[in-house]
Amino acid sequence: MKYTGKYFLLAGIFVAVAGLSLRAQVNYLAPSNALVSAPASTLDAGQPDDSVLTIKKRVDEVNVLFIATDKHGKFVRNLDEKDFAILDDHKPPQSIVNFRRETDLPIELGLLIDTSGSVRGRFDFEQDAAVSFLQNTVRPNFDKAFVVGFNGHSQMMQNFTDSAALLSAAVHRLQDGGGTALYDAIYRACHDNLIKDHEEHPSRRAIVVVSDGEDNQSEFSEAQAIEMAQRAEVIIYAISTDDSGLVLRGDKVLQRIADATGGRAFFPFKMKDIKNSFSAIEDELRSQYIISYHPADFEADGRYRPIEITALKKDLQVRSRRGYYAPRQ
Repeated sequence: MKYTGKYFLLAGIFVAVAGLSLRAQVNYLAPSNALVSAPASTLDAGQPDDSVLTIKKRVDEVNVLFIATDKHGKFVRNLDEKDFAILDDHKPPQSIVNFRRETDLPIELGLLIDTSGSVRGRFDFEQDAAVSFLQNTVRPNFDKAFVVGFNGHSQMMQNFTDSAALLSAAVHRLQDGGGTALYDAIYRACHDNLIKDHEEHPSRRAIVVVSDGEDNQSEFSEAQAIEMAQRAEVIIYAISTDDSGLVLRGDKVLQRIADATGGRAFFPFKMKDIKNSFSAIEDELRSQYIISYHPADFEADGRYRPIEITALKKDLQVRSRRGYYAPRQ
């Protein structure tokens, strides 16, 4: 009897503890189940649960920077929303959120300079032209830029700063020599420095590549470099260092990368044309339009969605990125 009494006492304690544990699990799970099953209309907009709706609104809003030029290639800066037609995934947008001429967005700029042996001929002049460009483009307390030198590998010479002195010193520290890993330099600059998850304050993200385009050492492919630039919503401008006067394979590479991201490729033959190329990029960064819209039939499925913006006025040309990757939820 003595041992039997102890047995029932221990069994009773076990049942009581198990019951408390079960009630604790039910109490812990109940709020989650209630949230899932509650209709949307019962959620208080002021509570944190509404952040799900906020994220959804942000995900399906697309912002596209673009420029318009006349038949002579000059920028046209006085156009309105009605002067353009836009297709997203081959369909007109569900709604236009905003359209404006954008001449004063902060710039986040990466300068990628090819230091491989093949660019030795004009290297010093290109350095000076790049320094002048940075001094004229990067405004203190507003814009920021970084400098990367690349040959067979990339080297961050100066991370993001608004200091023209630091950027200039970084450019002048570059030494030429070695192979060329252009695609790796673009991929890593976009992935490590320019890609944004959720941008609170919009900015213009651009890369200026000074190279002959002759990649021979990259781990990433041209397609992968372009895709990463598109994911980061980066415009790429390319200035060719080839002075042969011929259209070489590297020139075609630079042209494809620029076209795919809404940028522009320059092929300066004379020394003075290099400075003119930098000046044209500086001017273009201050001559853009931005359109924000909700796409039709949008799904956050990670799929690539092509963009086509056309001018409705005769003899006008539009240049923008060719598409984007929808986020995944």
